[in-house]
Amino acid sequence: MVVAAGVGTAIGLGITHFDSKSVAAGQQSPKALSTKSTPPLSRPRVSPESTTTEAASGRLQGKIVVIDPGHNGGNFNDPTFINSLIWNGREMETCDTTGAETDSGYTEALFNFDVAEYLSADLSEEGATVVLTRTNNDGVGPCVTQRAAIGNSNNANAAVSIHADGGPPSGSGFAVLEPVADGPNNSVITSSQLLGSDIRSAFLSQAVEPVSDYDGNDGIQPRDDLAGLNLTTVPKVLVECANMRNAADAALIVMPSWQQSVARVLTQGITQFLTSS
Repeated sequence: MVVAAGVGTAIGLGITHFDSKSVAAGQQSPKALSTKSTPPLSRPRVSPESTTTEAASGRLQGKIVVIDPGHNGGNFNDPTFINSLIWNGREMETCDTTGAETDSGYTEALFNFDVAEYLSADLSEEGATVVLTRTNNDGVGPCVTQRAAIGNSNNANAAVSIHADGGPPSGSGFAVLEPVADGPNNSVITSSQLLGSDIRSAFLSQAVEPVSDYDGNDGIQPRDDLAGLNLTTVPKVLVECANMRNAADAALIVMPSWQQSVARVLTQGITQFLTSS
């Protein structure tokens, strides 16, 4: 069964559309971005919504997983909205960014959404109820506080934000970003660390991508400047799957087969967390 659920909407009860500006918004500090421009999209802004997919049976039956594909394909078209200031739990930030991109112009927003779709299918096969923070790559936003609110309001057992970094061209590898206690997220620091550890272990066991050689320590990076982690009340991590500015990583990022491998890694890590906690 597939239904749409918005912030404050109970799963399975129906469809709710809401204006992305109507909820307090927040976003991570902007990552290193390409200065290249992307041709404007002709598609209109869509109201952010989440898609819930429920499977009948499996190891994850009864578990709720929120998948957050970072950024959005239409963010390039509305700088006024994505640059609007919000409170990220510690300081003022912009609502969102356009994200990184490869030298060939393949955007992080599209990569994030591609992986999210594969991951959603994999988790659904395991029996999980899957909630996406955006349902296409044509819209603007939602801001990261909204994305955090979707996980919180759905009482997710686990939430994962999918990203790809815009780091130094000489650097490569994945990093799992974990929350630092700041009040709202105090009760889920330990569980978020366990989720991050299980995802890191899955990356290593599948040898899909090595640990980052420039970000974090052995694949783990605590962060206190990301709204999605600062404001979460459910176990949550953000995964930088690779570095879009690195030539070797970029060659992998555009391959559907590699994206599917990353989705399988994330499924393995999430499943390990949910079945052992």
